[in-house]
Amino acid sequence: MSDQFKALVINQDSDDFKREIKKIDKSFLKHGDVTVKVEYSGLNYKDALILKNGARLVKEFPHIPGIDFSGIVEDSSNEKFKVGDEVILTGWRVGEIYFGGYSQYAKVNGDFLVKKPKNITSKQAMIMGTAGFTALQCAFTTKTTREELLLGEKVENVIVSGASGGVGSMAVMILNKLGCNVTAVTGKDSNADYLKSIGAKNVINTSELMKDARPLDKGLWDGAVDTVGGKVLENILSQTKDAGIVSSCGNAADIKLNTTVMPFIIRGVKLWGINSVTASIPRRQFLWNEASKLIDFELLGKSIKEISLEDLLSVYTKMLKGETTGRHIVNLSK
Repeated sequence: MSDQFKALVINQDSDDFKREIKKIDKSFLKHGDVTVKVEYSGLNYKDALILKNGARLVKEFPHIPGIDFSGIVEDSSNEKFKVGDEVILTGWRVGEIYFGGYSQYAKVNGDFLVKKPKNITSKQAMIMGTAGFTALQCAFTTKTTREELLLGEKVENVIVSGASGGVGSMAVMILNKLGCNVTAVTGKDSNADYLKSIGAKNVINTSELMKDARPLDKGLWDGAVDTVGGKVLENILSQTKDAGIVSSCGNAADIKLNTTVMPFIIRGVKLWGINSVTASIPRRQFLWNEASKLIDFELLGKSIKEISLEDLLSVYTKMLKGETTGRHIVNLSK
């Protein structure tokens, strides 16, 4: 490891919140038993909130944000990993209560890491990142859990809300690859052609799902992935057919859910919460191993913007204002 390396450090001093790119050394890294040379990290909405003011998620300062990263093991006292292993980290509150990926080196608990599959690159791992991992969980829950674990009927017609976002767009792609007819829900009509290019059969505007939901509506969907919550989720639940699984993974619209028990007791609908933060390592490894079969990295790569740590200081503010499109990944060698 180099004696000095670059990191984005945030600090809170009374009411003064600071963000700066600075040179640090390995003594600054205080958590974990595996040191990773970070190649790529991502910019997620949670990252942007933390960069703004800590988002009440960061408990101690100074702090290194970045909730996901990919890289190569530089040093390890964990028997599961050796020098040279290529690894991925998402979740486990890294970047929140533990130092994260906005640093050229990261020191983390080896139990948080998974080995990167050989058929994807480190860059592709962060093109997916937390959003892609969450989308994989949602898609497998909505389709495979019903068909295989619950021995249900084939899942054909599915709906994905927040389809223009990172999780939603990848869920559209994955469910299409799994053989579903996908209806994508977006508040941006201008994204319709893009959503169809990645696998959506139909695209509808979010406004169609913002009405007050009926206890039970006409059954339209064999399953669903919801990333927004609120009225959208309420309407999706009332429109889900018998034994359908609705995977819930976000609250971009609202944390409140005003529904009735009718979809659950009359149609056997299942509202399945998706937790990407503390998902088990075997589940993580399985899903990452499936990624290359279900993600079109060439297509996704066209909307990826590769930025530096320095660029982060301006890009995160644009994300919070809704002025960014596509996914941004941070190249730590820049």
